[in-house]
Amino acid sequence: DGVAGAETLKLINVGPEERLKSVIVAMERERWMDIDRSGRLIWVNLPDFTAKIVDDGQTVFRTRSVIGREDMDRRTPEFSDQMAHMVVNPSWGVPRSIIVGEYLPLMKRNPNAAGHIQIVDGRGRVVSRGSINFAAYTAGNFPYSMRQPPGDANALGKVKFMFPNKYNIYLHDTPAKALFAHDVRAYSHGCIRLADPFDFAHALFSTQSDAVEEEFDATLKTGQETTVKLDRKVPIHLVYFTAYPEGKGRMGYRRDVYGRDARLWEALSAAGVELVPEHS
Repeated sequence: DGVAGAETLKLINVGPEERLKSVIVAMERERWMDIDRSGRLIWVNLPDFTAKIVDDGQTVFRTRSVIGREDMDRRTPEFSDQMAHMVVNPSWGVPRSIIVGEYLPLMKRNPNAAGHIQIVDGRGRVVSRGSINFAAYTAGNFPYSMRQPPGDANALGKVKFMFPNKYNIYLHDTPAKALFAHDVRAYSHGCIRLADPFDFAHALFSTQSDAVEEEFDATLKTGQETTVKLDRKVPIHLVYFTAYPEGKGRMGYRRDVYGRDARLWEALSAAGVELVPEHS
């Protein structure tokens, strides 16, 4: 906002020793990862709250992101995978942890709560809430799944980007646009929300169609859930760098939002890493 408030002054006054710790931790992470940066890749730096498409080291698209909350069970993990496809007009299959941790207790109090969510049986059929005694079930024996159909209010917005993985993490649109105006954007259950998902789709599929925007818009207008595959899968890396090189030789620094750098520095210190050598 252009105002040097308390948080801005706090970050400006971080000393060089703390910044150097961030650099050393970043170098250690690079040593572990050994990522091939040639060709096209997607780079999601969690503490920077951004997602980028990079071609041979040059950023061709960048958007703000929202990452997982700071709660231990909501933090977005770090890993690499292959972006395979996008789903336009997605439905939201509610994760089991959210079903039993949030919706089941809610529906025990009021069976008609969260009316936008469908109850689905083991055969994929939508079940009337009136036929279910929610109070009779626990987190361990609740036999139904839950689903939110495509629509303007869908938790995934209008498009999601899939790289199937054991964490069930993906990139997606969101109806909660106001969160992108925040400086620290750790609000999700773990998945990555994008501020500009349509533009991300256009950039991602630009290499396989000369009319990608028109094709995307046409698919969007159908309102039907539609999978669009990438001709060639794109490497995607969810990383955690609080220090990284920017253009023209400058360093960028970010908050250690999950405290991961602090723990890594403790381990490095225990192994004998020091900021400066002892004087003889």
